[in-house]
Amino acid sequence: MTMRPIRSILVPVRNISARSLPAVNKAAQLAEALNAKLELFHDLNSPITVDTLGRPGNTLRGIKAEARRAAVEGLERLAVPLRERGLTVSTAAAWDYPAYEAIARRAVALGADLIVAPRRDRHRLAALLGYTDWELLRLSPVPVLLVKTSQPYRRPTVLAAIDPTHAHAKPSELDQRILDYGTQVGRALRGALHVVHAYTPRPLPPTVTFDTKRRESLLADGEREARRIFDGAFVKRSIPTSRRHLVRGEPATAIPATARKTGSAIVVIGAVSRSALKRVFIGNTAESVMDELRCDLLVVKPAKFALKGPRTRRGPLFISTAPPL
Repeated sequence: MTMRPIRSILVPVRNISARSLPAVNKAAQLAEALNAKLELFHDLNSPITVDTLGRPGNTLRGIKAEARRAAVEGLERLAVPLRERGLTVSTAAAWDYPAYEAIARRAVALGADLIVAPRRDRHRLAALLGYTDWELLRLSPVPVLLVKTSQPYRRPTVLAAIDPTHAHAKPSELDQRILDYGTQVGRALRGALHVVHAYTPRPLPPTVTFDTKRRESLLADGEREARRIFDGAFVKRSIPTSRRHLVRGEPATAIPATARKTGSAIVVIGAVSRSALKRVFIGNTAESVMDELRCDLLVVKPAKFALKGPRTRRGPLFISTAPPL
């Protein structure tokens, strides 16, 4: 299956008045390189207190309209310099929650091909706490580029992390989608595509513990087999051997190490959605790699991945500040 080109990019803007918005800047750079449209989106998810609705002049319609008007005005101010660069930019604000669901819903409704979102600080117990960026990766069928650095892309190295062994029941076509997105982004930014596969050798039998030659022979056999499988992923692709990195070790450490070694600006990785409980015990490569990377991370889902969660907006969240009876 041939991937369609990236023609529509959604950029969620949480803090409209922020002095620096690296995600907006990098999304604009990508839109310019890919000839894509941009949408700046703000999710209105601040709770509305029920108590305020009873005060004179306060109506739900009025509160919602005023908040949305202010948000769109702020987004329009951000859009002006982008339009002056010749970009096609739309703006939107909607009452919806939680933020990660709102972003995914808007991306699907828009028909976006890519979400460019800011990466928050390092997390602890992220699989349990449900931070926006973690959950967005889990729920969204649209690829997500998490921006971790503010430096613009300058002929970047794009590192695609594939797993031709299809561990953890990942679909076989996911590797090709990872390579497709890495190729498209790398070419658009006039960068270089590198590919990494981190493999774990099979456990050695106890009988070779003290037999150094036998042990090295088995490890070499394992590496040759891993190399054969790895090279098989490039049958129809012209990727120089100097840009193919076969690394022995766990992906969570080997992929970030290779990204540092190659000076990568973007790492492309695949992810499949699992329940929160499984993520705690099994782990997810994308989530494990995320905190260790110093560069941006592009997470791709399988082609038939569907939106997880309701497709319709939830509207505003209501809370009461009145003490319980």
